[in-house]
Amino acid sequence: MTETIINAFNLPDAMTNLVKAGHTLVALVLVIILGAATAGPAQAESTDVFTVVTSGDSETQMMAMVLSNQMLNRGVTVRVLLCSEGGRLGVEGELFPVFDPAERTPQQLLQRLIAEGATVEVCAIFLPNSGYDEGNLLEGIGVAAPGDVADYMLGEGVRYFTF
Repeated sequence: MTETIINAFNLPDAMTNLVKAGHTLVALVLVIILGAATAGPAQAESTDVFTVVTSGDSETQMMAMVLSNQMLNRGVTVRVLLCSEGGRLGVEGELFPVFDPAERTPQQLLQRLIAEGATVEVCAIFLPNSGYDEGNLLEGIGVAAPGDVADYMLGEGVRYFTF
């Protein structure tokens, strides 16, 4: 049991010694306290947000855009990847419902992200499998390169959200 606790929590030496000495409860309380103390600042330091929208549901798309805009307003770098039915957000001429209280559509909020400097792309397989081409995309939207996206996703400090 002692080794299981040590391995499960990847305890530092000082806490490992407490567990081995029979002070498991003390060590676990310290893990919780120290974990809570270090988790907050690490998340606050994140400066890159990666939002992936695959849902065709307009309300879900709207929430993705609302939250992405809120994060952009807080000074983080926002990158958006539109895939599957979510790719329609990036297509000129697609119609979306207007949502209260913003009185905006998800596509209008996406266009605000672009205007404010967010990187917005459709996934590499969206265009060849949708009947659209690059000429159908809104201005400022590119086509993602899978290798570039993978590198970005693995970057330190990137927070990843899917809708």
